[in-house]
Amino acid sequence: LVWLLVLSLAWLGPALGDEDKDEEVVEEEEKEKKEDEVLSDEIKEEDNVLVLHEHNFARALSEHQLLLVEFYAPWCGHCQQLAPAFAQAAAELRNESSPARLGKVDATAQTALATEFGITSYPTLKLFRDGNRTHPLAYTGRMDSQGIVRWMQRRAGPSATLLQDTDTAAAFVNSQDLVVVGFFKDLRGEAAQAYLELAAEMVDMTFGVAEAAELFQAYGLSADTVCLFKKFDERQTNFPVDPARGLDTAELTRLLRVHSLQLVMEFTNEVQPVPSPVTVLQRPWLPCPHPPPPSQTSNQIFGAKIPHHMLLFLNKSSSEQLSLRDGFRAAAGDFRGEVRWPHGRDMEGGCGTPQPQCSPFPAQVLFVVVDVTGHGADVLPFFGMTPADAPTLRLVKMENNRKYQMEQDNFSDSAIRTFIQAVLDGKVKPHLLSAEPPEDWDKRPVKVLVGKTFEQVAFDETKNVFVKFYAPWCPHCQAMAAAWEELAERYKDREDIVIAEMDSTANELENITIHGFPTLHYFPAGPGRKMVEYKSTRDVETFSKFLDNGGTLPVEPPVSEVREQPPCPEQSPAPAGRGDGSCRM
Repeated sequence: LVWLLVLSLAWLGPALGDEDKDEEVVEEEEKEKKEDEVLSDEIKEEDNVLVLHEHNFARALSEHQLLLVEFYAPWCGHCQQLAPAFAQAAAELRNESSPARLGKVDATAQTALATEFGITSYPTLKLFRDGNRTHPLAYTGRMDSQGIVRWMQRRAGPSATLLQDTDTAAAFVNSQDLVVVGFFKDLRGEAAQAYLELAAEMVDMTFGVAEAAELFQAYGLSADTVCLFKKFDERQTNFPVDPARGLDTAELTRLLRVHSLQLVMEFTNEVQPVPSPVTVLQRPWLPCPHPPPPSQTSNQIFGAKIPHHMLLFLNKSSSEQLSLRDGFRAAAGDFRGEVRWPHGRDMEGGCGTPQPQCSPFPAQVLFVVVDVTGHGADVLPFFGMTPADAPTLRLVKMENNRKYQMEQDNFSDSAIRTFIQAVLDGKVKPHLLSAEPPEDWDKRPVKVLVGKTFEQVAFDETKNVFVKFYAPWCPHCQAMAAAWEELAERYKDREDIVIAEMDSTANELENITIHGFPTLHYFPAGPGRKMVEYKSTRDVETFSKFLDNGGTLPVEPPVSEVREQPPCPEQSPAPAGRGDGSCRM
């Protein structure tokens, strides 16, 4: 038996050893296979999106005329939200046999590519054209599937349709509710080229271009002019090209946005089926929190960047209130804003050399009707209103969200004109919201301030007052709430220090504008109404150092940088495609 056992071990020993060696060989082969996959320039796809890394990137550029690349981080919420739309756009472009393709790079793993292209936040989208690796174009479109598709289509084909005779021009002008046509004597000139570049950017409008003399004559033109044709309001609006300065694309973009709107807009805010991680537009009186991207008139209303909005709140189910739109519309024409030349001779009712009475950037007011029982119901809290307050008028100054109202509503066109002009002339004080102070506002360690009580507390010369301006919906505010309570508990017995908070969505201050949440301001004791904005780390210990040091932080040895989460913008995050408002590295 002993002999048999020895023989068995002798025979089985090498076999067992060989099995271990086989497992090691398999593991090594799998490892080498994975390394070969990474080192290979083979291009794989996921949901029609090219998966790119530093070893296949050059090949992808050489094989695809137009390649839009998303640099992402797997942990980034904005990237995760964009992924379905990006994949859908990739599929649409591939199905239509477009030369444009979409690719993606995990910038956290492919650090060499991230460094080469200056990636500092996620997602960042860059367009590579004709294999050019050194000068990629930053993506400027909307962060949804249709926005991506349209932006790429404009770059894959001509940005404007060439109109060669009166028949094709007439058919083009009548093809849609709104089209833009550039008339240029020389399509190879600088003005025409600038126009074509602008057309490539404004993917939500349809552009044509013409140089035939008969078309200049047919549309009453004698010099290079960009015309906006509409099937509503004024049918043709001309934007002459200044022969001295050329075509100012930024100003033309602004004018096209303004004049593409109806004279009186009706506010609607329907949600797109595909959510967008970020919104390029500032929407001060759109509901919070960070709303889904609007697909109806709200997109146009806020996208035009008109500095003042005049709002008529009414109940559309009331015929009596609906009739108020007539006077409202009659007043609107005076504040549309003229087409003016900053320099040069007068043309089409514009200005020549700038004069004090002839500003190159006229004050413009957009007139908007808001149905308090429809889409407008959600914006009422921003104005401290309820449906019962309709009909009523409000004017909003967009730069600082200041709201103005008549002492007594008068809906005649002359009264509306007079009121607006008085606001523009600085003769009307803003209407400031204020909640009622809670009965126990000063009973807890964190004192609750409202618009009516802010002045007497914050500017008490015997107190150092540290105030958190917050929004109830803001996740950053919610995250730091416990720290703020702990700070207040720590200093509750200090007679000279007050820790307070104010809901800035329900309260407004005349001389302090809050642009993001949370915003922290320190009001030191003593005369002079001083205010210090706190911009450091939001934790109890740093807050305490700040307070104990009299409203400044003591100088400390430098430490490795730790990025703080950016505050919530007041209404919506800002631009897509280039990282602003996105995840930071």
